[in-house]
Amino acid sequence: MSGAAYLMLENGMVFEGKYFGGENEIDREVTGELVFSTGMTGYLETLTDPSYCGQIVLQTFPLIGNYGVISSDFESPIIGPKAYIVKYPCQDPSNFRSEGDLDTFFKQRGIVGLCGIDTRAVTRVIRENGVMNGKITAHEPSAADLEEIKSYRITGAVEKVSRKEPEFFKSEAGKYTVALLDFGMRRCVREALLQRGADVWEFPHAATLKDITGAIGANPDGIVLSNGPGDPLDSQAMINNVKEIISSEIAVFGVGLGHQLLSLANGFETEKLKYGHRGASQPVRDTKTGRLYITNQNHGYAVVSRSIAAETAEETFVNVNDGTCEGIRCKKHPVFSVQFLPDTTNGANGTGFIYDEFINGMEGRKCR
Repeated sequence: MSGAAYLMLENGMVFEGKYFGGENEIDREVTGELVFSTGMTGYLETLTDPSYCGQIVLQTFPLIGNYGVISSDFESPIIGPKAYIVKYPCQDPSNFRSEGDLDTFFKQRGIVGLCGIDTRAVTRVIRENGVMNGKITAHEPSAADLEEIKSYRITGAVEKVSRKEPEFFKSEAGKYTVALLDFGMRRCVREALLQRGADVWEFPHAATLKDITGAIGANPDGIVLSNGPGDPLDSQAMINNVKEIISSEIAVFGVGLGHQLLSLANGFETEKLKYGHRGASQPVRDTKTGRLYITNQNHGYAVVSRSIAAETAEETFVNVNDGTCEGIRCKKHPVFSVQFLPDTTNGANGTGFIYDEFINGMEGRKCR
């Protein structure tokens, strides 16, 4: 740990801690949207999740880094958050897979870390007041810092984190061809499709149906709209693109931001949540069976349940904590989506069956 650091919130509150990680003086001044994640583990997946673009992530669990840095657990090649806040970063991880500690990793990647503050006190502030911007700085914050914090906005997030060129991934079985639009996806989405025998073509976020069919040489069996960062209303072009994809009558599955874009394309509404759903302990309920699932989530916006017209779609999952929409299924098109990130496998309490539903939907359409 090196040097005093301050966290200033949009409401003027200041917390003092210490830096760890990135040592560049310029990089140590970080302003972003401050959000908290509730996971006790999974910090590597959080750090490499592009959906955190433009945000400063605060971990509610006090000890982070105890099993080290494991590159095979990364969800993308990039670091999603602008900065990372923990109470105690583990300096001596213990795990046979560990390749090093967080402090060293952050120095190598130029990531700013802040430790030694009461992270749960900050979390309470966010829960009571809602998500707010914040700034990490080496000097005692001033009125000028507060103005900078209040004026901060996340813009162009999907464009920043999406891939730039199409890329093909071959599965062992090769039974289906799926086009995956990358809005800032986690690797596990692709892996779940490959495990189920689907060859995957990944495309940039702005790829049109014409771009997709041109690269593949035919219509794909299915199209997946990935998770990603930002406000789904930021890009009308993406919404219009999804409308065209839906009208093709190809099987479509949306995850996270993809769920929100599908909903907007069907005329539904979205709203910003008070403090979002982030972490690996988010409970959702299946509206048909009543069964509960503990899910992995990362989003600050939600589809408004009351905007879903019964003749157009049905709500398939709801959040147990606040009743927000966690999934829809369209009645007029072969389209469905979930807000949470499904598991890649089908454990006893897992949600991997959702990928199976998508695969079965493609199979059904192939048999027509």
